[in-house]
Amino acid sequence: MEERKKKVTKLHSKSVHQYDAYIERQNRKKQRLTRRLVLYALVVAVIIGSMSVYHFSQRSIKADKMDEYEQLEQQLADLKQEESDLNNEIELLKDEDYVLEIARTNYFFSNEGELIFKLPDEDPSY
Repeated sequence: MEERKKKVTKLHSKSVHQYDAYIERQNRKKQRLTRRLVLYALVVAVIIGSMSVYHFSQRSIKADKMDEYEQLEQQLADLKQEESDLNNEIELLKDEDYVLEIARTNYFFSNEGELIFKLPDEDPSY
């Protein structure tokens, strides 16, 4: 088959030369189109990649902020409960009977004729 190709000679006419130039132009157009498409694909890939990285970083930041928000909400609820307890304690301390009861319990004040015995808080060792 190679022998056959060697025997065929190329015509050097104007139409053959024009056809070869046309084919060469078409090949260059295809090559430029391929380069442009590759360039556009790279640009789109870079844009999509950067947007993805930004999106996932924002999701991470949001998750951190939500955790912090939940912790602060819990802390706020605890502080409100403590405030409520302290307000109740203030109201109770305005009552004289309650203050006397605390004094009797914590500081061993007694009424007239009462004897106070202090018992140890520890369990016996026997």
